[in-house]
Amino acid sequence: MEKGPHLTKKHYTILFIIGIILLAFNLRPAITSVGPIIGIIREELSISNWSAGFLTSLPLIAFGFMSPIAPRIANRTTNEKALLYGLITLLIGIWIRSTASITLLFVGTILIGVGIAIINVILPSLIKSNFPEKIGLMTGVYTTSMSIFAALASGFSVPLTTTAGLGWQWSLASWSLLVIIGIVVWLIAMNKAPIKEDKELYEPSTVQLLRSPVAWQVTLFMGLQSFLFYVTISWLAEILISNDFSGSVAGWYVAYMQFISLPATFFTPVIAGKLKNQQPVVAVFGMSGIIGYSMLYFEPGIIGTTIAITLIGMMLGASISLALALLGLRTTNARQAAELSGMAQSFGYLLASIGPIVIGLIFDITNHWQPSIMTILFVTLIMTVFGLGASRNKKVL
Repeated sequence: MEKGPHLTKKHYTILFIIGIILLAFNLRPAITSVGPIIGIIREELSISNWSAGFLTSLPLIAFGFMSPIAPRIANRTTNEKALLYGLITLLIGIWIRSTASITLLFVGTILIGVGIAIINVILPSLIKSNFPEKIGLMTGVYTTSMSIFAALASGFSVPLTTTAGLGWQWSLASWSLLVIIGIVVWLIAMNKAPIKEDKELYEPSTVQLLRSPVAWQVTLFMGLQSFLFYVTISWLAEILISNDFSGSVAGWYVAYMQFISLPATFFTPVIAGKLKNQQPVVAVFGMSGIIGYSMLYFEPGIIGTTIAITLIGMMLGASISLALALLGLRTTNARQAAELSGMAQSFGYLLASIGPIVIGLIFDITNHWQPSIMTILFVTLIMTVFGLGASRNKKVL
């Protein structure tokens, strides 16, 4: 593509930030829109609970396998082109998934995971490269943007499917409009982007990281917080429905959980960026999650459920944004950030991918949600332990 006149640094920075926000908008709706209507999909296609959970796990498996490859794509082309490829793959995946075919449902879901994985891995290293002094702030901006549309997708999923009469296929397909907008903006960014001289910035080399205790702590923290996020997104609505909430109310509770997480999502990395040691932050949100899931175990009614989901939302928002901020805070340059991002998201999301399947399988075996919630509580405790290790003032290399 022939580039037009270059923008000034200030104008391109503004365009770049807008592009990051639009990319972030597209990182979750294709996944979070599934949870509230997973029961409808399960019934129409006559699949089991663990198979339904597999729909949420498949993108995570794709994240795991694609994350080490994403830096190579950026290194061989450009960051802008790699991000465009991610958006196009995501768009194709959404369209393929929105069919009544079980096979295409799973194929499309895999492509969705591949597209999101490319964007997931490259964004933290871009922030490290372009905003080295404002990693916390920029991480807060893009994780908050991501969470806003993750919440909107959860909240509107049931109304689009039932009230608007779209059915689950068109309901899921409707989020492709957001991807198209992202593609258009990113094409403009590609056309106006200044030429970068450092072609080796994203060259992957993870062998040294595999020997770093800090890198593994960041990776396991990333994986376990993702485990909790996707398990909760997948099954919270079903848990609440079993507690006599309607499907619509349960869906909006999932949305509320994500909206209430927004302050923690934004401010956690901002605070973390000002601290050399982020352990106090981890202790606070770890306790919040433990209390929240413990309350949910006892089916506490509408007031107790609201308090529980508020605490869970705060924990999920704080943990994801801190995990992403640590990719820059625990490294010394953009190349290391890319390497750590690839490692953490590869191993981390493969670990997370078993979450929805395991929790769905536990319910299939026991026919009660309490054993599943106890499993979630245990994972929350372990995540907090690794978070405390990852948040020490140490670099991965």
